[in-house]
Amino acid sequence: SHHGEGPSSGSHKVYLPQGWDGFLHLGGLRTALYNYIFARKHRGSFILRLEDTDQSRVVSEASESIEDVLEWAGLTPDESPRRGGPAAPYQQSLRCDLYKKYTDLLLEKGAAYRCFCTPQRLELLKKEALRSQQTPRYDNRCRHLNPTEFAEKVSQGVDYVVRFRLEEQSDPFCDLIHGWSRHDVASVEGDPVILKSDGFPTYHLANVVDDHLMEISHVLRGAEWLTSTSKHLLLYRAFGWEPPQFGHLPLLLNEDGSKLSKRQGHIFVEEFAQDGYFSFLTCFAENRLGRTLKELIDEFDLSRVERHPALLDLKKLPEFNRVHLAQQIGDERLRQKLVAEVQASVEEVYGKQLPEREVLEKGYIEQVLLLRRGHISRLKDLVSPSYAFLWTRPSVPSDKLQALSTEADQIGRVVLRLLEGPVTQRPEELGQQLRQLHQQISGTKYSSMMKLLRLSLSGLQDGPSVAEMMILLGPKETSVRIQGVLCSQLAP
Repeated sequence: SHHGEGPSSGSHKVYLPQGWDGFLHLGGLRTALYNYIFARKHRGSFILRLEDTDQSRVVSEASESIEDVLEWAGLTPDESPRRGGPAAPYQQSLRCDLYKKYTDLLLEKGAAYRCFCTPQRLELLKKEALRSQQTPRYDNRCRHLNPTEFAEKVSQGVDYVVRFRLEEQSDPFCDLIHGWSRHDVASVEGDPVILKSDGFPTYHLANVVDDHLMEISHVLRGAEWLTSTSKHLLLYRAFGWEPPQFGHLPLLLNEDGSKLSKRQGHIFVEEFAQDGYFSFLTCFAENRLGRTLKELIDEFDLSRVERHPALLDLKKLPEFNRVHLAQQIGDERLRQKLVAEVQASVEEVYGKQLPEREVLEKGYIEQVLLLRRGHISRLKDLVSPSYAFLWTRPSVPSDKLQALSTEADQIGRVVLRLLEGPVTQRPEELGQQLRQLHQQISGTKYSSMMKLLRLSLSGLQDGPSVAEMMILLGPKETSVRIQGVLCSQLAP
């Protein structure tokens, strides 16, 4: 893998949580973001590796789903299952021969051993420990099998796992976020399984082997793995390999300090993408509105990452997305992509209800985006009932109009005369012209006149200003609606 310049440059990967079920969790996206911007900051490579060795939790098409979401968020990996790379394959279930090879190496060195204990015995050990109010741990029984006992188990064809021999003394290490740390794992844990009876590795072995073979220089992962790092460093020592530098990111919690949970819903990134949000990466970075991914990279400093858990306030998400969408609308290149998305959405939602195909024209939709820039949080807002008037003509009961003013025809005629001449494209100027026109109407308040016009143009009592509605619809469509609703005596 590619290494950049400088002591902190190098390759990086995304660590997805163990027990992964195929959908990218908000915490996983935050971890991916930190890895991505750290790699870009130091001109390194960002690597996605799928950890799918727990076959009981494998989800079909998870690889495609994860990469789709990362690309949606703007975090496209340099190397991945989809893109390939010099260390392919990037899916651990396809690398089992490698893990077997390095497991055999540890067995030859005496740093690992075969364990023949049955699941029933291990469950009994766990229950006894809990009964004694102790932390469950393996008692390392098979570590002490004599040659005769070992040969007997092998001859009987008893299933086994391979365990790593934990050493009593572990070296301290300097975590990039938490500073110096050391955990004497052998004093509180039994020897960990590194290769299961089905031939698949556990997280501990697979990630150590892959980090070495993929030349990973830095690992940024969740704080839940901090205590396991001493165990991983013992594995590196047993192999005689130089370990990468580790940084353990604080947990991501709800605003009230509770853990993110599937039961709460809306913690999977795919759900936000499907709900019309573009991205909310800056929600993870000091809650500053409007920063681009490039700005995040330029300003990133790992030393500023705090140790205590980070709180995620999803109530701010619409505002973050509003600013982000406004930036995209303001970029002419990106705006063309948005136009295509709106065209597809209008076609899907309204279809045969469209009075004219002109509403699908690029120029019209581009004008809608520019005029509504800063007012909408999601593109899908434009096809909601609040904006249906942009695509379909409203049906307005005459009694509602009469309730607002008995001068509907007069109001309509005055506005139509205004539309016969050049119409300004500035809502403020058009609003002033409408206020001046009101002076020609007797017996109707200005507010009632505006309500009447809004109702006739959109069928709604609330929404954009009347002036903005008229500019959005254009003189031709505005005239058609006013003639059809307010001026019932006029020929269409």
